[in-house]
Amino acid sequence: MPNREEIKALLEKVVKRMTGISRGQMKENAPIGIVDFENWEWAQGVGLYGFYKHYQQTGNPAILAYLTGWFERKLAAGIPPRNVNTTAPMLTLAYLAEHTGNAQYLGMCSEWAEWIMREMPRTEERGFQHIVSGHENKQQLWDDTLFMTVLFLAKMGVILNRQDYLDESIRQFLVHIKYLYDKRTGLWFHGWTFLGRHNFANALWARGNCWITAGMVDYIEMIDLKGGVKDYLLDTLAAQVKTLAELQEPDGMWHTLLDDPSSYVETSATAGFGYGILKGVRKGYLDTKYQATGWRALEAVIEHIATDGTVEQVSYGTGMGYDLDHYRNIPIIPMAYGQALAALLLDEALLCA
Repeated sequence: MPNREEIKALLEKVVKRMTGISRGQMKENAPIGIVDFENWEWAQGVGLYGFYKHYQQTGNPAILAYLTGWFERKLAAGIPPRNVNTTAPMLTLAYLAEHTGNAQYLGMCSEWAEWIMREMPRTEERGFQHIVSGHENKQQLWDDTLFMTVLFLAKMGVILNRQDYLDESIRQFLVHIKYLYDKRTGLWFHGWTFLGRHNFANALWARGNCWITAGMVDYIEMIDLKGGVKDYLLDTLAAQVKTLAELQEPDGMWHTLLDDPSSYVETSATAGFGYGILKGVRKGYLDTKYQATGWRALEAVIEHIATDGTVEQVSYGTGMGYDLDHYRNIPIIPMAYGQALAALLLDEALLCA
């Protein structure tokens, strides 16, 4: 296990490398590119969140300056239409609005939160429909939505003292658990459609599951959840982590299809699991016996960080699959969310060490 100084040095490389990832020869299939850090999409949103969480721990003014500069450029140039995935950068903007007191940031966040509450397309039972750039995904629930949209809504509920926002965020977690939680394993399916009423390929996709592990610990901390709902979410998290611990490879990695050892191992999900597990143990959300699982994930992720800080063995953005080969065949390429999830894990390791 690396010592604290080694982790710090590695962390700075990972964070610095985040904005310099290139798609190289890869042709993107997303309407808005998700590799170039200057685009406004979900992948960049996760990257921005990793940046801000690192700023919270270090207080490095250069990070704050970079983040405010990024948003100033985007707001001046104009941003894409609102949907689940383009909401992802708003989580960091909400933190910046709270931290800096910038009225423009707060106003934009307030308008966007109201759009989510009043106008965002809904499924049956009023779930947030996973509408994204270029795809309506009618009547579909995806596990990604909780991280990309619901965390932002919850944060705005805290900032604005809006109980209706907080109540809606809780309801969205419960609706998504109802339709995406696999009772057999405790893991999560990637998606559910009310049109046909099925879970598509029944894929227990790793990164989709890591949005739950990482997102749930941050969510519970963010809104200071208490009582029966908190216990329900923690029981759901514990059931997932129990199976994750059983499926972790001896080297600390997880496969991109969690229950399919023939699918490739994937670093961004491993980092997200490691972060959520270590933080869950530290916060008292998870049994201390799982700390070893988190440390093994840390060691595995470190093994997949190149000397220049690039997090390797990361799968590209993954749409809904109607068969399992869809997940097995997603290309591997460095991505901002791979950098960010690794940074979250390394930062958490410093808190736990």
